Amino acid sequence: MPPQLSNQIKSIQGVRLPGKSFTWDVQLDHSKKKPTVASVTPHASEVTESPLLLPALTHPHIHLDKAFIHSAPEYADLLPSTGSFQEALSSTTKAKQRFNHADIIRRGEWLLAESVASGVTAMRAFVEVDHTVQFTCLQAAIVLKDQWAQSCNIQIVCFAQDPIFSSDHGEQNLELLQNALSEYDQIDVIGTTPYVETDTEAAKRNIEWAIDNALRLNKHVDFHLDYNLDPNKEPLIWHVLDTLKARNWTSHSSKRIMIGHCSRLTLLPENEWARLAAEIHNHNLPVTFVGLPTSDVYMAAAPGDSAQDRARGTLQILHLIRKHNLDAAMGVNNVGNSFTPWGSPDPLSLACLGVGIYQAGSQADAELLYECVSTRARAAIGLESQEGLCVRDGWVPDFLLVRNRDETGCGLVRPRSTVADVVWTPPGVMNRDVVLGGRLKVSPACDNDNLYHFA
Repeated sequence: MPPQLSNQIKSIQGVRLPGKSFTWDVQLDHSKKKPTVASVTPHASEVTESPLLLPALTHPHIHLDKAFIHSAPEYADLLPSTGSFQEALSSTTKAKQRFNHADIIRRGEWLLAESVASGVTAMRAFVEVDHTVQFTCLQAAIVLKDQWAQSCNIQIVCFAQDPIFSSDHGEQNLELLQNALSEYDQIDVIGTTPYVETDTEAAKRNIEWAIDNALRLNKHVDFHLDYNLDPNKEPLIWHVLDTLKARNWTSHSSKRIMIGHCSRLTLLPENEWARLAAEIHNHNLPVTFVGLPTSDVYMAAAPGDSAQDRARGTLQILHLIRKHNLDAAMGVNNVGNSFTPWGSPDPLSLACLGVGIYQAGSQADAELLYECVSTRARAAIGLESQEGLCVRDGWVPDFLLVRNRDETGCGLVRPRSTVADVVWTPPGVMNRDVVLGGRLKVSPACDNDNLYHFA
């Protein structure tokens, strides 16, 4: 069930802010429909061991219906034996044949509980619609979206994991998607996987269908795209951009386009990245790339079976931002299933992984990695834009406060006073206080010791 929340917080007193000296008080305004930060002012006196206040975390790309399949005993016979992509597709198809409403609610709540406890207050959640599950996953997601609304903003993606313009069930899958989009106004995003189509022409039709329907229905679009490391395969990103330009997306929609995985693009030379960035900038296309390194380093292998073919590829997110000024973020993608049997729903662990993946060890790197799982990720899914990491007037009061509580039982505490401290060695949940819409998530670790002032 969703966590208990406190009364409205009037102010949070004596906190540290990234890059700022001294300690600060954050006043909240609850007089309007949505609470906001009213002011950020210096605290009256310096506070020792004060917590670090940061923007809350965001899942820009996570699969709700497939979460923690490996943790549910009814799927015990479907655990990986080879770890291949084809095995993951096959075993997940078999798992989907057993999905039911109660099962998806249970595993979905596992995901939500661990995510919110980590500091996640918004997520883009993929749920599949096809001939196997029909509307079962979508209907469960709608229930969770409503039940957890005060704790997490759940943005639902009506997702076509299976082909819609090829294969024996393509026509049926397409009809179900169209019916879902007509019947359920809780859907926020249209998502497809063009690379699962049997040929390039069908993949391009898939892309065009998603963009055309998103324009017609005023939805965001989210593509799983170019998930391979085969230099002989044509990258489909160019067709996405060409279609957006041909449909004059920017003039007709304020919604965004998310592009996930794209491991094939790691093979592009620098001049091709420059050309791609120029296409996006020159036509003002609201495109964001989301790196999914937990899945990509596990699953996205180059063709072949030899040890030399075991190279991995994942988007160089920090390089895309700094070198090419592209919008980019990082997402968890899958947890606890055959596509990604390792890792947790904690975005901070993902930012920590990015330090090694991108060889990004400076404090500035750590701050950018944190943005990629917080403010940049939030803007990428179309929520309000909050630049940087230092809270300002007008911000939505969704925060992660890093505390200094003894987690060891040894009477010792190693403080984390900077963003780099938090990214390099993420604190446990006991040292994460989560503020959601101006209310504190109540947990056994919470103490209301003059830090929070409630209405």
